[in-house]
Amino acid sequence: MSRSSKRWLSEHRKDPYVKQARQEKFRARSAYKLRQIQEKFRLLRPGDWVVDLGAAPGGWSQVAAGIVGEEGGVMAVDLLAMAPIPGVTVLEGDIMEDRCVETILAHLPKSKAQVILSDMAPSTSGIASVDHDRSAALAEAVLDLVPLLLAPEGRVALKVFQGRGVPEIQQDMGRLFRSCRVFKPAASRSRSVEIYLVGLGYGR
Repeated sequence: MSRSSKRWLSEHRKDPYVKQARQEKFRARSAYKLRQIQEKFRLLRPGDWVVDLGAAPGGWSQVAAGIVGEEGGVMAVDLLAMAPIPGVTVLEGDIMEDRCVETILAHLPKSKAQVILSDMAPSTSGIASVDHDRSAALAEAVLDLVPLLLAPEGRVALKVFQGRGVPEIQQDMGRLFRSCRVFKPAASRSRSVEIYLVGLGYGR
């Protein structure tokens, strides 16, 4: 086992969010990132319809489903297969493909959602500039979907790796949303380069 793998395994075993996720039966510690985003911004509300992009293994979808309740709904979309989650429609597909987007639209009431979530991350190369560019491309792909999927006054939270492209993504969000905020949840590991951009009030 490599030194980096040993370090990750040691951190994972000691991680309080990993332990808490097991106790609360969340599929991933990332559930607490969304919980902390929710505490800060009240992103999700009862009755909302939510599109969760890059959802596997399903921690964010579990949190979202618990908040929106039976009056709302969650669609979890990922390239990877996911086990069923109560209150969640699971779609295996690629958001870069028109067929996937059409399927999402077909499952949304009146073809619009109140919230888009994206915890998507690229396959990392270990080269910071390359990984950032890939992450930024995913973030821009999410923003391209906003006019198609999001209802007026809708909200977005998306992950991106810190780097030179972040200001441009913020500018693009600023043209779409009344407010664009940067947030790093406490549940994000300190050495992680991930941040979350939160857009509120779609349509300005």
